[in-house]
Amino acid sequence: MKLFSPLNVGDLELPNRLVMAPLTRVRSGQSGVPGELVARYYAQRATLGLIVSEGTYPSHAGQGFTGQPGLVEPEQLAGWKAVTDSVHAAGGRIVAQVMHAGRVTHEATTGGYPVVAPSAIAVNGRTRTYDGKKDYPVPHALTIDELGGILDEFVLASKNAIAAGFDGVELHGANGYLLHEFLSPASNVRDDSFGGSPEKRAQFVIDVVTAVAQAIGADRVGLRISPEHNIQDALETDAADVTATYGVLLDGIASLDLAYLSVLHADPRGEFVQNLRSRFGGVFLINSGFGTITERDEALAIVHDGVADAVVVGRAAIANPDLVRRWRDDLPVNEPNPLTYYADGAEGYTDYPALAS
Repeated sequence: MKLFSPLNVGDLELPNRLVMAPLTRVRSGQSGVPGELVARYYAQRATLGLIVSEGTYPSHAGQGFTGQPGLVEPEQLAGWKAVTDSVHAAGGRIVAQVMHAGRVTHEATTGGYPVVAPSAIAVNGRTRTYDGKKDYPVPHALTIDELGGILDEFVLASKNAIAAGFDGVELHGANGYLLHEFLSPASNVRDDSFGGSPEKRAQFVIDVVTAVAQAIGADRVGLRISPEHNIQDALETDAADVTATYGVLLDGIASLDLAYLSVLHADPRGEFVQNLRSRFGGVFLINSGFGTITERDEALAIVHDGVADAVVVGRAAIANPDLVRRWRDDLPVNEPNPLTYYADGAEGYTDYPALAS
């Protein structure tokens, strides 16, 4: 079964083609320092071909969730070093997802740091903060001069991730967060060189990816995107505009020779997604649905049929630390408990049992 065969991803050789999705688990406290419990959680899942960490913030203003870990303070980096050491000791490979939340946060979560975005348009809805649930605020629209500082934050966080022992980084350009906000015409209504057309909306993402690749090596950089996902008001409902925007983006990064592109889309076999794969020209990862659980048969077929080089799985990896063995040998699986996804402590985190040998 090809799903369980090796795959070279940048400078990493994966023993199989199952990739653990970046999964928000909010177990790092208000300090954003991942502790021993976090290290245990990731190390338990080291048999997966590649682990992508939960989204980690590159600056305090970029923090999106309570309990989210960061890549900013020395204590956070020391915490991550213990995590990566544990994963490597268990034979695994792990990359850090670098995620700036953009407008999908609140000052009561960021510690008073201002909420920023491409344009001064608020997300419709409420967010959980350290002071309870609050309406999303109208963000500060970043000036062109300020964009250079945001780019520098991505670069520094990526360097910090490598210093903390990560095997690489995944830049989060999906799910309505900052980079995705630049791509979406609903969240980016700028009239300067970073908004107003597909070419201009894609430019800041191209700039960030290029700068990070130059800083730590393109073979240690992946990019995650979720075109047409239409979440958190980063709407992309005009098919022609979506095709143009993501075409420009991938043409703009194709020459970098990144480690991989990870695409979250409900129709991985469709012409749109497969065209993205062709334009990227490198290792291609598929996450087949945010709202549906990827099952074993689907994962096997995606790789067997050449739809993608590897499959990104979320909830199955939460509930089954030994998912590779269970799926390879077609053994029963644990079912995840959604009530413990965003909680404290070991329950629903490190207490899912592995099968006996």
